[in-house]
Amino acid sequence: MTDEWTNVPSARDESERAEGHAGDEVPTAPGVDHEGFDGGNSVGGHDSADGEAVMTDAVGNGASPPELTAPEFSITDVVAAIEKERDEMREIALRLQADFENYRKRVSTQQADEVSRATGRMAESLLPVLDACEAAFLNHPAEVEPLFNVLLGTLRKEGLEAMNLQDQPFDPAVAEAVIHEPADDAREPTVTEVLRTGYTWKGRVLRPAMVKVRG
Repeated sequence: MTDEWTNVPSARDESERAEGHAGDEVPTAPGVDHEGFDGGNSVGGHDSADGEAVMTDAVGNGASPPELTAPEFSITDVVAAIEKERDEMREIALRLQADFENYRKRVSTQQADEVSRATGRMAESLLPVLDACEAAFLNHPAEVEPLFNVLLGTLRKEGLEAMNLQDQPFDPAVAEAVIHEPADDAREPTVTEVLRTGYTWKGRVLRPAMVKVRG
């Protein structure tokens, strides 16, 4: 009977077998060129030169990108641009200042006109009082004259003036002729009597006078 332990290789035999195969050639797979393998420098089975060619085509067929250069400005150009902008801003400021001055003058004039019209209406409302004082003065001058003079003086300070049209050429802009008398000669119409006194307010006719005209 053959001993079953005789077919089992010993540890020494395994060691000698490994040393014998260490010098053998490593089989290669068909179609693979191991001599051209450079340790990872090739891409997809191609060498590094082929890889560089592919990358060159990817950035524009080998053309290098254009260099970006900043525009050059001289000190003279910069100063001229700043002076131009300064002049434009100055013109805008002067124009705004002129517009504001015109606006201020216009508003001031409007306010003065409003005040004048308001005080003129007040003076116009006092005209019946003046007519009553004038009528009382004609009948009782000694008693009414002091009060009448104070009232006229106060209103005169504000701009009220009584028109003196007696024996003056008739002017329809300041007087209304309610009575006409024929004249012996061909002279111009003349105011012969003032029936109701007319008044002006700051140079403007507040109420025309009623007069008798001859001619």
